[in-house]
Amino acid sequence: MVRTMEGKHPGYYEAILQLRHPTELVLDFVYAEIERKGIYITKEEEEKNGIDIYLADGPFTRDLGHRLQAKFGGEYLVTAKLYGNKDGRDVYRLTVLFRQAHFAKHDLITYRGNTYIVKTLDKEIILQEEKTGKKIRLKYKEMSAIKKVEA
Repeated sequence: MVRTMEGKHPGYYEAILQLRHPTELVLDFVYAEIERKGIYITKEEEEKNGIDIYLADGPFTRDLGHRLQAKFGGEYLVTAKLYGNKDGRDVYRLTVLFRQAHFAKHDLITYRGNTYIVKTLDKEIILQEEKTGKKIRLKYKEMSAIKKVEA
């Protein structure tokens, strides 16, 4: 956990926060949390469908990704890559992906030909069939098969 960059080179980072298809609300939340905690941003890269933010604090980045999923709903994935060895222990760099869902709680959606209402967006997507009331659970990797019904 790095609170200051004292003794570190300007390009030092422990984690990359990858935001895909973020809304302005998500971006505002992310930057407010980074500023509130005083975390150093090494660099930012615009991507085709989002932004990569290089941060100097790995545990904070992991926690931020988890809070994004809980608050806004979307796919959350953490991967670690061995970066080196320091004082006899392995040092990893994290990549935290947050892919925001293109639908929200209470939206009317279609999935595999049936119409559902989105009940919950947390660790899983919980849908309730509009006609029968039956609930189903989906993983976020199935998010691309969900189509929002426009009113």
